[in-house]
Amino acid sequence: MNPITNDRLLEALRWRYATKRFDPAKKIPGETWETLEQALVLTPSSYGLQPYQFVVMTEGPKRTELLAHSWDQRQVVDCSHYVVFAAKIRMTEADVDRWVHRLAQVRQTPAAALAAYRGMMIGDVVHGSRGKTAHEWAARQAYIALGNLMTCAAMLGVDACPMEGIVPAEYDRALGLAQNGLATVVACALGYRADQDKYAAVPKARFAPAELVRRI
Repeated sequence: MNPITNDRLLEALRWRYATKRFDPAKKIPGETWETLEQALVLTPSSYGLQPYQFVVMTEGPKRTELLAHSWDQRQVVDCSHYVVFAAKIRMTEADVDRWVHRLAQVRQTPAAALAAYRGMMIGDVVHGSRGKTAHEWAARQAYIALGNLMTCAAMLGVDACPMEGIVPAEYDRALGLAQNGLATVVACALGYRADQDKYAAVPKARFAPAELVRRI
């Protein structure tokens, strides 16, 4: 691995902002988008269970339909790629078994060797305390993916805007999520900023590190 420099990382994070106006004519190149999708897939999650799905939209009437359920924020239709983060409504033993099967396949180990791990997951996210609030737990995992996506996008010079100003229930209906046991959590618009976006030049304001970071 060849790590980037400290300065390059901070430069990318200082460059990014919640883009309010995208240039509809500028599209994310296919290779760049494939990398960002891989970043989503590679996002860490609790137990590795990945209790979510990423719905990616480029062009088409579906984005226009969602605009009406997004407070008419133009990012929904003007960006290059629009991603809806949907999280599991509940976790089942079948969900855990599917993950155990995948682990055994990738690591070339018998599923029986993962029996204790399987039992721990089921005891926690299916029948345990987290099972009672499974969607909230899954939503937190989805937010990890959102943060990862925005950071990776900045590293590749791609603009992004997280979108919480949406009507999740209407998104669920439009995308048919409930039938797959999923519910909308948040969305993210990605593409390239328009020259007219005044927010691109607004200084980034943050509290001083000493106010946010406590060293012990």
